[in-house]
Amino acid sequence: MNCKICEHTATHYFSVKIMNKYPGEYFICPTCKFLFAGNPSWLQEAYKNPINLVDTGLVDRNINFHKILSLIIYLLFDKNGKFLDYAGGYGIFTRLMRDTGFDFYWFDLYCENLLSRGSEYNMSSKEKVEALTAFEVFEHLENPMPEIEKMLTYSSNIFFSTELLPFPVPEPENFWYYGFDHGQHISFYSPDTLSFIARKFELKYYNLGNLHLFSAQKFSLSYLKALKKGAKFLYPFVKLNMNSRTFEDHLKLKK
Repeated sequence: MNCKICEHTATHYFSVKIMNKYPGEYFICPTCKFLFAGNPSWLQEAYKNPINLVDTGLVDRNINFHKILSLIIYLLFDKNGKFLDYAGGYGIFTRLMRDTGFDFYWFDLYCENLLSRGSEYNMSSKEKVEALTAFEVFEHLENPMPEIEKMLTYSSNIFFSTELLPFPVPEPENFWYYGFDHGQHISFYSPDTLSFIARKFELKYYNLGNLHLFSAQKFSLSYLKALKKGAKFLYPFVKLNMNSRTFEDHLKLKK
């Protein structure tokens, strides 16, 4: 089987039961170090509930990332531009960013927008945005390259989160992020994988641990890491200097 990232020949790495009943075959690419499910036939059942039951970190993750992105956007991007949360789930992140004051919009093919209604993004418009966020999305992609290419039609700045694949590659029972119980995680990226993707699309890759950035712009990696680390303490400064959209959105929805 060919790698779904670099198209080189991938090697069978392990077999495992998915959701305690489906046979799963996983392959590793020796070239770009991408691990992926070869034929994830279980996805229809896995996505009966778009947000899987065991994702207990959903709210905390969104709160944490909204502080980090608020600081980075405020200092390094056009804070008055438009932004898109891609595969935005229930709309938590979009709501938090709009509450802070950023003009964020939501899009998700599979999940209902519960918390940022009125801020849906018109994907057919093809309008460019300053940056796109895709948190806990990449590991769900069956064919990542076309999907990333689609994201790049909206922005050349993509912030995303995913847990990096450790090396040596863990056995099935030794890496919680595989998520075999819910079956939604089917793609696992190493730094080599993400570096390859960036080069393929002529972008730069910035590795911030579980947070990553593809961008056409050049940044100081050490500065980005410092902003991520200090966001918890510096976020109040951003909040103080932005105009929240909370009440503005309230009035818009009343109409």
